[in-house]
Amino acid sequence: MASYEKYLLPQVLQQVAGLDLRAKFLVEGFLAGLHESPYRGFSVEFSDHRKYARGDELRQIDWKVFGRTDRYYVKRFQAETNMECHLVLDRSASMALEPRTVRDRFMTKFEYATAVAAALGYLMISQQDAVGVVTFDDRVREYVKPRARPSHLGDVLTVLTNTHPGGTTDVSGSIHEAAELFKKRGLVIILSDLLDEPEKIEKALSHLKYRGHDVIVFHVFDAAEANFLYEGAMRFVEPETGAELVVDADAARSGYLAAISAFVDDLRRRSRGLGMDYVQLDTSVSFDAALTSFLINRKKNFL
Repeated sequence: MASYEKYLLPQVLQQVAGLDLRAKFLVEGFLAGLHESPYRGFSVEFSDHRKYARGDELRQIDWKVFGRTDRYYVKRFQAETNMECHLVLDRSASMALEPRTVRDRFMTKFEYATAVAAALGYLMISQQDAVGVVTFDDRVREYVKPRARPSHLGDVLTVLTNTHPGGTTDVSGSIHEAAELFKKRGLVIILSDLLDEPEKIEKALSHLKYRGHDVIVFHVFDAAEANFLYEGAMRFVEPETGAELVVDADAARSGYLAAISAFVDDLRRRSRGLGMDYVQLDTSVSFDAALTSFLINRKKNFL
């Protein structure tokens, strides 16, 4: 069995099959102008309708639909429906934080993020959309350009499986660098523990927005980080610098949880202020259940 198949369990694929990451694109007419069809003037297969967007040609309006709904819609054809999706995966050392106990059997943050990325890659390829991968720590380390052919899923999964976490991180700097690599407007999915200053992350996300991308931010927490599953005297070691700190976990718990809550609220506010989806993930929650719930809610919110 190929090593990457552990990320594509049948029960996971069954849950995500049929769900649509593109709901926001289709409803808002985001794809208008993204794909100039090479078949203009020729017969291509009709796909569906989308709302009229500024810049669309009047001759593209379906006047029969306007007569029934009093709203402007244009026809979309199969050649125009595909899009590019970039999976941006944090591979820094902090993503390799070990689960709190063997008994918990949780994935590391990196394994969890990789599993989510693999499922999303499968979903996009199955919808005939192009998928690419960026991995980063303190800078972009690998970049696989988006492709839509089914065989490309194997290339994506091979990169994900062969990537190992390590090194320091620069989340905001790496997002800025990645933004310069993406030549076409599309969907950018960021999977990271976002250990950076919220102001810097906001500026990096703004860079993506300026370039016209739709962005989903998956903020990945280890279960122990999210819930502070520690007791008594604890020695914490910063995975990227080796710095050590000894604390009384019981005394520190309330202050820590308050700080984490404020950090999450700040990032959520900044992301949503830019019109982006922000999703907090916890490794104690089955990643397929968390992903399915998000996709269903995303579809509901934009229908």
